[in-house]
Amino acid sequence: MDLDQYFKGVKGTGVLATADGQGRVDAAVYARPHVMNPETLAFIMPDRLTHHHLQSNDHAAYLFIEEGTGYKGVRLFLTKIREETEGELIQTIRQGKYGAACGEEENCFFLVYFKVDKVLPLIGAEEDS
Repeated sequence: MDLDQYFKGVKGTGVLATADGQGRVDAAVYARPHVMNPETLAFIMPDRLTHHHLQSNDHAAYLFIEEGTGYKGVRLFLTKIREETEGELIQTIRQGKYGAACGEEENCFFLVYFKVDKVLPLIGAEEDS
């Protein structure tokens, strides 16, 4: 599945699920990911529970439910590969939308990169091709 084309062409609601090192889970509403390449996605996230979980457990799942009737969408199984708080890309993405850079105010945002391990449809167990 071409995730870049998919997320450019569909509206909906996303939920990012994480668990900490002890298995305590969290789920949070997140916007569509930034598709960096066919195998890599990135999310902007504040330094809250989801980000804290990713410090001890680098696995996450992202569920995207398309707008409209029925149950259409995707489930993405992800592994965190890195994060950054500085750099041109995060400044461009954050500009005017997410506030000041880390250190300039209390709220710090991270650009967190994930490897896409598996893509499944919202309903069912067959992998998309």
